[in-house]
Amino acid sequence: MQQSGAAGGRGCALFPLLGVLFFQGVYIVLSLEIHADAHVRGYVGEKIKLKCTFKSTSDVTDKLTIDWTYRPPSSSRTVSIFHYQSFQYPTTAGTFRDRISWVGNVYKGDASISISNPTIKDNGTFSCAVKNPPDVHHNIPLTELTVTERGFGTMLSSVALLSILVFVPSAVVVALLLVRMGRKAAGLKKRSRSGYKKSSIEVSDESIIFPSPCIWH
Repeated sequence: MQQSGAAGGRGCALFPLLGVLFFQGVYIVLSLEIHADAHVRGYVGEKIKLKCTFKSTSDVTDKLTIDWTYRPPSSSRTVSIFHYQSFQYPTTAGTFRDRISWVGNVYKGDASISISNPTIKDNGTFSCAVKNPPDVHHNIPLTELTVTERGFGTMLSSVALLSILVFVPSAVVVALLLVRMGRKAAGLKKRSRSGYKKSSIEVSDESIIFPSPCIWH
């Protein structure tokens, strides 16, 4: 009786363990994989894209939801700035009002948004959360946004790059033309040194003697 009781106790102890393994297996199968840029740098007044992609084990349906939130620096308070479920619902209040645009495609696993006319006040932490039932368990990646003014050095580098793209091809063309003209001039000079034989037409033209006007009375 004691042995059967011990065996029964062991059997009962296995059930919670199997249950844990089962639920862990379900968690692994029904999970989302989400990726976002850890750091994004932007400039004041220039549109910024916050990229977020996801992979789901289930097909995308109208139950899929996307939520973007924002947390200012040195603050624990987060605010919702964008919601998606079949339609786009950007925030209608706060500093991001009328500045959040949807640039993603849920059927391609893209949940990205963009910020128009960014300012230094937009610096902070953004998070992208996606749920596609029954896939609801996932990591929530964070993106640190840093917005700065474009400095003179950055503008100068942009001008230098544009100059290179425009003037280098022109310089190459001019150099090739100069080389070709130089070769042609060298060929003519070589021909003049080796002697130049006049054609019969040129000789006949030189042999014609026109009578002096004084002969005619």
